[in-house]
Amino acid sequence: MKKKLISLAVAGALATPLAVSADSTNVTLFGSAQAEYNTVDIDGISSQSNVGDDAGRSRWGLNVTEQLGGGLRAMAHIEYGLNLGSGDIGFARERWVGLGNDAWGDVKFGRVASPFKDFAGGMTIDPFAYTTLQAGGSGGTMVASANGMGAGANGFVNSAARYDSPVVEGFAFSALLMPGDSQRLDPVLGGSGGGSGGANSGGEDGEWDFQIAAKHSSEFGAHGFDVFGGYSRDNVSTSQRNLIAGDVDDEEIWRGGASWTFADFRLSGQYENINNASLTGAASCTTAGMLGATGPATGGTGQCNSAMNVNGDGNVWFVGGEYKIGNTRLIAQGGMSHAKKVSGFASTKDARSFTVGAIHDLSKRSSLFGGYQRVDVRDHTVGAADTDRNTYTVGVRHHF
Repeated sequence: MKKKLISLAVAGALATPLAVSADSTNVTLFGSAQAEYNTVDIDGISSQSNVGDDAGRSRWGLNVTEQLGGGLRAMAHIEYGLNLGSGDIGFARERWVGLGNDAWGDVKFGRVASPFKDFAGGMTIDPFAYTTLQAGGSGGTMVASANGMGAGANGFVNSAARYDSPVVEGFAFSALLMPGDSQRLDPVLGGSGGGSGGANSGGEDGEWDFQIAAKHSSEFGAHGFDVFGGYSRDNVSTSQRNLIAGDVDDEEIWRGGASWTFADFRLSGQYENINNASLTGAASCTTAGMLGATGPATGGTGQCNSAMNVNGDGNVWFVGGEYKIGNTRLIAQGGMSHAKKVSGFASTKDARSFTVGAIHDLSKRSSLFGGYQRVDVRDHTVGAADTDRNTYTVGVRHHF
């Protein structure tokens, strides 16, 4: 009997810290599973069909919060992406640790999303984000930078700090700082030195790339308005200057946009002005952003129609409308990217696109989607083919 009592006492003592921790700590397992059947038909190339999730919507992860008292909370987030159509065991998405307070906001340290993606415009105004119909990359109507400083679907910023303010009178802002060379940190492009691809080797030259964005939400009767804007700067390092011929300068992107909602209707749009597109920024795309690691020249589906010419200027605009009927959203959207000529190196390139489709919610967590996208590419480079494309897709998605 005494042995049983001693055993219970020991078990109770060991369990007490776990119970206390459970009172203040919340661990959430989350994820999304998606599969599409899509056909991509590029001019001059046999059409290609695929069952999977090349757009990278499927993911799983852990979100942790601990209440520290006085309104302060500790946070951690670990997330992996995967493709249901392949044997890929997963790739890194967001990974960060941080502190937050309802009074002064949240600060995160690690591998984070950029404000241009999930805060001000970007993926927040594209209902087909993370599908083959998305506006970034192949769609050509949103910048999809390789280093995560743009709105790329699966572009993230390594070795960074991000701050998100609380909402005050409908106003909020976000800022990101990356104290290093994006090329040395990008897992897709790799880079010089730093081991395998230089993916987490640290920065170079202390160039301090950054991004800031702000938005304001308001309501007037039955009308809702969201206005947003931002600025992104990718400073050129010594290593990047050695890779790019000619006189290169720091990349700058200005963004502005808005959304208007009334009853079951929503209209959204944004405009981006790009100056001095860098090799690892607006002149390139993430693999997921262009939906394929190889381009039409090698028989692949990958294109980056939103890319500017290296060290060149340009602009990208997007507009989209949604109308909800019951559990179904009818969607029409499109826009254009314009890459200006770089004297002596590259010619002008334009890409115009439009997309129509629908998303039907089976429940709060499951949905069906499908549609069509047409991209008209006009490349004025001598000998270059205008790789126009038609994309058809149907898919199913489940959140957990």
